[in-house]
Amino acid sequence: MAVDWSVTAADVADWLGAASLVAGALLSLAAAIGVLRFPDTLSRMHAATKPQVLGVLLLLLGVALRLRTPADLGMVALVGVFQLATAPVAAQMIGRAAYRSGRLNRDLLDADELADR
Repeated sequence: MAVDWSVTAADVADWLGAASLVAGALLSLAAAIGVLRFPDTLSRMHAATKPQVLGVLLLLLGVALRLRTPADLGMVALVGVFQLATAPVAAQMIGRAAYRSGRLNRDLLDADELADR
């Protein structure tokens, strides 16, 4: 009895998709832990945007590799574009509001370009 060890392109895409899903989930978990653990608004904002966006993009890559239909790929691409467009704007607005209201730890800032204003 011979065992067939042939691997198709669909198998490789499924394994890469699974790896992307796991990596994206771990990055999203790291972002959530950072939001809970970091001391001030600016640090939390950093944790909420950088690893979370990469985590969502990896999750979308995993979904795209698994689904592989043109309609699904278009929807996944739209979600990715909107995530990349809205996350930096939201982080900017949160940082601006935190700075203006004084809800940040100035000791943690390396440079404060707005201190003269």
